[in-house]
Amino acid sequence: MTKVTIIGAGEVGGSCACALADRDFINELVILDVKDGIAQGKALDMNQSAALKRFDTKLIGVTDDYEATKGSDVIVITSGIARKPGMERSDLVATNARIVFNVSEKAAAVSPDAVIICVSNPLDVLCYSALKATGFPPERVLGMSGLLDIARYKYAISEMLQVSTKDIQALILGGHGKTMVPMPRYTTIGGIPIRMLLSEEKIQEAIHRTQLGGEELIDCLGRSAWYAAGAAICEMVEAVVCDQKRVFPACAYLDGEYGYNDIYLGVPIILGRNGVERIIELELDPDDKKRFEISQEEVRKNLELMKNLLNFN
Repeated sequence: MTKVTIIGAGEVGGSCACALADRDFINELVILDVKDGIAQGKALDMNQSAALKRFDTKLIGVTDDYEATKGSDVIVITSGIARKPGMERSDLVATNARIVFNVSEKAAAVSPDAVIICVSNPLDVLCYSALKATGFPPERVLGMSGLLDIARYKYAISEMLQVSTKDIQALILGGHGKTMVPMPRYTTIGGIPIRMLLSEEKIQEAIHRTQLGGEELIDCLGRSAWYAAGAAICEMVEAVVCDQKRVFPACAYLDGEYGYNDIYLGVPIILGRNGVERIIELELDPDDKKRFEISQEEVRKNLELMKNLLNFN
């Protein structure tokens, strides 16, 4: 039996649960939240939609009951406070690091063979918190960032060129934030390099919009968004559960790759049943390396802050 748990029944967790149920490849989907009734209500609502959407996934909502999550194949962590106007992802370090550590520790205790996918912000840093809490090998603790960022990047390009996002291939490296590194060198439209179709000015405009994608949504909604995030998580969960060996950008633990150690950063990986099956190292030109280093420095700064707060040193 395939079992997946989502910790956090907020907008992102709910959107993810809905996307997963619609795909209909999971037997049991547990939604857990600390607020009584939230997870139960969302699970009930989705179960009542099953006859209309024609899925067989059984959804179970629970309040802080980790025993109900026992034996999960994948655990998705969306817990924590969401960003609001004026906040940076780094502003969430202290609060969310403790929350993620706590829930990861409890979930791992009853699902020792699970793959953990962290979604809470600041993502790169909180993956490290989950790693320390679980004691899992690094390949089984990763974060969802690259797929969401790439979806935003593809959307910006598709709007400029008036083409389908289905025909755009792209890659983003680095941290999940303003210093992320979209890679025009590895961006194509129907196999055609982007620089043959867009001017450098337009490419940089698309990159800038992608880097500020979260802020653009917060300005509209008053908080961070959830539909695209839920869809991105769903892609990753399916790749793990179905052992698809998909090539995705994800937040993975680096142990010498790209010249960095003991840090989580966005890189291309092969994702399968065991989590990160392999990290793909790409050739970077001098400009790419410089931008990746700036992104790494920003993540490292928040990581050191969190290490001090949680006594990880």
